[in-house]
Parts: sequence; structure tokens; C-alpha cells
Amino acid sequence: MDLSNLKPAPGSKHPKKRVGRGHGSGQGAQAGRGHKGAQSRSGFKFKRGFEGGQMPLHRRVPKRGFHNEFRTEYAVVNLDTLAERFEAGTVVTPELLRERGVVRGSRQPIKVLARGDIAVKLTVRAHKFSGKAAEKIAAAGGAAEVLGGA
Repeated sequence: MDLSNLKPAPGSKHPKKRVGRGHGSGQGAQAGRGHKGAQSRSGFKFKRGFEGGQMPLHRRVPKRGFHNEFRTEYAVVNLDTLAERFEAGTVVTPELLRERGVVRGSRQPIKVLARGDIAVKLTVRAHKFSGKAAEKIAAAGGAAEVLGGA
């Protein structure tokens, strides 16, 4: 066996269909486009979301209310999570939270919420705090520092 004996697998290669080259070609007349209508014409393109004249999905589904596409979504961290994951005296930063796997992804700013209690003295640096969360951190002897750029 050498390179001169190599052949493609049987059935894997077949001649190109020559469309619209007369009746004898087997693809003459309408050239596989059927009869009349927009799709038989040259230069025809479906519009995005076109469903053959049926009311398209994006128009069938009801739309309600206001959806702000510019809202900032925060990665949420609760106090009980901070209390169990960090020792007293730790400076908790967004980088440390991501490193320890408390928060996933590096894009979202971080918001601390007040679920649970905290008895550990921590300095927490985040982009946003709920009012109660900041109070509970202060009551435990820690500090809540707001970072800019959220």
C-alpha cells in the first residue's frame, strides 16, 4: 500500500449538481425551486424571524412592563456566607471572594445582603451593601467599605 493506491471511501464523492442546465440534466425547468412564489425568484431572502406568513414568535408572545437593558446586575453575597467562610480580622475583597469560590465570574460588581447573622469582625469591601448588612457588619465590630466603579 502506498499513496498511489489511496481512494476516497465509496459513495463519499459524487459529481456536483449542475442546476438549471436543461431537461436532460434532471435539474432543468424550475431547477429544484418549485413553481412561482418568492422562493423561486433570484435574490430572495427571508426576513429575520419570518415563519412562512404565520405570525412570528416574537410578535405572538405578549410583552408587559419595562425592561431596563442598562441595569447593573450584582453578584450577591450574604452575611451568613461571609461568617462561615472567613476568619476574624480578614479583609474581604471581591478578588478574595472569587478566589475562594463564593462568587463566580469576574464581570459583576458585588452586593452584600443581610441574610443571616455575623459575629466575626470583618472588613468587607464591596460595590454595594444593603442598609441592614452594613449595620450588622458594624455591630459585629467590622467595617463595610464601598468600592467605586460599579
